[in-house]
Amino acid sequence: MTASTQEHAPLAATRVPGRFRWVLVAGAVLGIVWATHRLAFLLTGHSPVLWVYVAGMGFLVWQLATAAFDRPATASPDGAARLAAARVAVLVPVYNEDDDILRGNLEALLRQTHPPAAVCVVDDGSTTGDYAPVRDWFVEAAPRAGVSATWQRQENGGKRSAQVAGARTCPDADFYVTVDSDTQLDARAIEESLQPFEDPQVQSVAGTILVTNYRTNLLTRMQEVWYLSMQMVDRAALSRAGAVLVNSGGLATYRADILWDHVEDYLTETFRGRPVHTSDDSLLTLFAQQRGRTVHQGSAFAFTAMPSTFDGHRRQQLRWMRGSFLRSGTRLRSLPLGRFSYWYHVARWMQYTAATVALVVLLASGALLHPATLALGACIVGSVQLIVASPYLSLRRSDQSRGQRLAVFACAPLVGLWSVTFLRVLRWYAMATVSNVSWGTRQSVEITSLAAPRRRPAPEVHTV
Repeated sequence: MTASTQEHAPLAATRVPGRFRWVLVAGAVLGIVWATHRLAFLLTGHSPVLWVYVAGMGFLVWQLATAAFDRPATASPDGAARLAAARVAVLVPVYNEDDDILRGNLEALLRQTHPPAAVCVVDDGSTTGDYAPVRDWFVEAAPRAGVSATWQRQENGGKRSAQVAGARTCPDADFYVTVDSDTQLDARAIEESLQPFEDPQVQSVAGTILVTNYRTNLLTRMQEVWYLSMQMVDRAALSRAGAVLVNSGGLATYRADILWDHVEDYLTETFRGRPVHTSDDSLLTLFAQQRGRTVHQGSAFAFTAMPSTFDGHRRQQLRWMRGSFLRSGTRLRSLPLGRFSYWYHVARWMQYTAATVALVVLLASGALLHPATLALGACIVGSVQLIVASPYLSLRRSDQSRGQRLAVFACAPLVGLWSVTFLRVLRWYAMATVSNVSWGTRQSVEITSLAAPRRRPAPEVHTV
């Protein structure tokens, strides 16, 4: 049985509400008091630096406390009936993807408890194959599942172009779900993603992304605990205010008007005269934020393959960081001054700038190089990351044992140290080279599920 014809086991996830959240928040407060007491001795003469640290930790406590109140939205019976009748189209741009991973993506879409009206696949000029076995299987299986399917191949134009090309084959959709080609949805992902839309002010819903290949090595385990932490703490806190700033490409749902009312701006964005091919998810989220509420649905899960090599990880992070820095300027120009999201964004940049200045001061004075300071700093970073990662303990994955869950959680201190060392330096480099707005991603298949021979690309468009 080849990779392109193998049926994939469904992946599923749930979260078990934990009673330990407030214990962790209280522990964080006590930890900050203790660490501040110790740092006060080690940083004598650097009281401004100490206050920057206290402010940053206080901000973290606010995030943890706010996120603790976040709960998945559940529509009322009347609202659920209206949402059940909604016409949903899923947009799947594909570029140099592994056949087996792509088939897993499409199988999961056909298993949804809220079946999409249409799945629109657009091969954006892949150079590694034409996915013929996957395409042939899909265009035959989709109608049997009651799903309309289109499969197009176009010249390489970027992810945004592929998404819009797919949407144009289903222009009457009420909602568009964007997924990456290496993503496999939980069977309830679309149904859960629709729940918050009972509120007419909600314009977009971010799903919860987990790492499909988390067991590959230490790097993928770190990414698993890191990404869930960011979503269940930072994004969940913003969701309480309807102010999520960026959705994940692995799973996000938008009201159709968000795309159509901004389609030209989406396709023609430039930076310093050059077309922008990155930061597509954050731009769609910005369009949604300008119109209403943007929220996170913690019960809508998607499983995405992440880079398992250092080079792949570096390039992915560099692309995301450049896009984030570019989008920061757009938000400051475009978000209304009265929105919480605007002032949150300003506050985060003030915090980041103050922390960077404090770091430079400590390095210049030599205080940071004191062994006791380094040791205490490493303990603080690791402990804080364990607290931030605590929501991972409430996760239940269908492909994960308790021991595996604990092994991933144990990587949290390494995530913290990786963030304040390598990733911080990489962010500085990304900010200095923000003009490079090309996609900068794979020129060949980088992540595979099963080995499969590559096929020559076919220029035709095949539509069902």
